[in-house]
Amino acid sequence: MTRILHISDTHFGTERKAVVEAVLDLARSLAPDLVVLSGDITQRARRGQFAAARRFIERLSLPVLAVPGNHDIPLFNVFARALNPYGNYKRALGPILEPVFENDGVLAIGVNTTRPRRRKDGEISDSQIARVAQRLRQARPGQLRIVVAHHPVRAKVESDLSNLLIGRERALAAWAEAGVDLVLGGHIHLPYVLPLASASGPAGWIVQAGTACSHRVRGSVPNSLGVITRQEQDGAVVCHVERWDYAAGTHAFAPVDRTLITR
Repeated sequence: MTRILHISDTHFGTERKAVVEAVLDLARSLAPDLVVLSGDITQRARRGQFAAARRFIERLSLPVLAVPGNHDIPLFNVFARALNPYGNYKRALGPILEPVFENDGVLAIGVNTTRPRRRKDGEISDSQIARVAQRLRQARPGQLRIVVAHHPVRAKVESDLSNLLIGRERALAAWAEAGVDLVLGGHIHLPYVLPLASASGPAGWIVQAGTACSHRVRGSVPNSLGVITRQEQDGAVVCHVERWDYAAGTHAFAPVDRTLITR
């Protein structure tokens, strides 16, 4: 079995300490092969906030694939935003903004959809689309093929249409043709799973995560995260995406929804 823990929008600087500990407890219990952090790791891209994120990652003691979100670029420090927008991010999390993780069960490809010239909107370029598509085509048989970005590519509610990634239709068409299974994202603090339809029919799934540990929850949606499992049953590959919510009464995360992923 391959297991992935999908965490997003931790917004260190606004984190709830009890929820952070619950995330760590769940990670220790599940022992995933990979932890995905799909952006907005900090609230304002400050050194102290990135230091807290670094300590969190070190306590996980697990492989981590992280991509930046719009909150991981300085907002008020205009000089840093213009001259070295990812300086604090790289200092804490390493120099690679678009990492790739691979083992026998999964190929996960990170994409940086942030743009320093934009305050919050995300964008993807033709060269990024082509790079990801090429890498997807190189996946080994049986690998779960995942793309990780911060900004969403499909909306569940109309109010989120303005938050969608610029260039998403070109990206999704190319990635569907290249065999993507899951596109993971965050940004809007609303967890959901939607099928990715293409001209030839179903071609992968969109998986959005909520905010894992920040007090900046959306409406009545609690802190939440995702657990993705891939296993072989009777010669076939079976994949499930589970949503886990934080329950204040137990100070722990518990599963509340499960989606069978097919392709």
